[in-house]
Amino acid sequence: MSRQNIYDNEAFFQRFQDNRRNPVNFNDCIETPILLSMLPDLRGKSVLDIGCGMGQHARQYADMGAESVLGIDISRKMLAYAQAHNSAANITYLPMAMEDIDAIDRRFDLVTSSLAFDYVEDFAGLMRKVHGRMREDAKFVFSMSHPIATAWDGAYDRYTRTETGERLYANLRNYCVEGLRKVDWVVDGYECYHRTVATLINALVGAGFVIEACREATISDEMRKRHPEMFGGTVHRPEFIFFRCGKWETRA
Repeated sequence: MSRQNIYDNEAFFQRFQDNRRNPVNFNDCIETPILLSMLPDLRGKSVLDIGCGMGQHARQYADMGAESVLGIDISRKMLAYAQAHNSAANITYLPMAMEDIDAIDRRFDLVTSSLAFDYVEDFAGLMRKVHGRMREDAKFVFSMSHPIATAWDGAYDRYTRTETGERLYANLRNYCVEGLRKVDWVVDGYECYHRTVATLINALVGAGFVIEACREATISDEMRKRHPEMFGGTVHRPEFIFFRCGKWETRA
């Protein structure tokens, strides 16, 4: 199974850092507020953050009262940034591919992930491993790129536009063709995996999860009008999808 580590590519990492330095970005304005709104009360809880990246969510969880946070990521560059900028006494960062989480010998009250599952080849297998790292009453909250977004294969533009550049509508092509996507985005040959919404849902249910909530990325009309070049397309398609899951009840 491939284990992608695009964030240790210097060009990609620098572009990612530059994007996050601008306070007007998809992560801070759309993804993070929705993800945090779906979390349970973290006071006194143990948290596993899969694909923790620069550690911004791990630090938020610690500040929200989590007893302990374990952040794992395959990227050494991301973990170095996390250690330098988002450390706390109750946060531990560990270099580990998400596919290897079954090697962790403990269970957690909450498992989270922010936009990391796009890179996993065996999504269903990973969901089973996540299930095994959760206590019986634990929650699983995660975000990933929306299947409408990951369907893009680079053959055509993401949007059809007017002569002045206004987005008229989103282009959707080969949505039902699942699998690896290789596109030129920031770097040549950027890779992610595309799956339909049904595949995501069936993988979660098959792993033993009950889906408690699902949301799609939205932003206010005010923000869309204020930053049309950044968010103009959000009226046509959601960039991210979010799930909150629990475990099926076990009965004697």
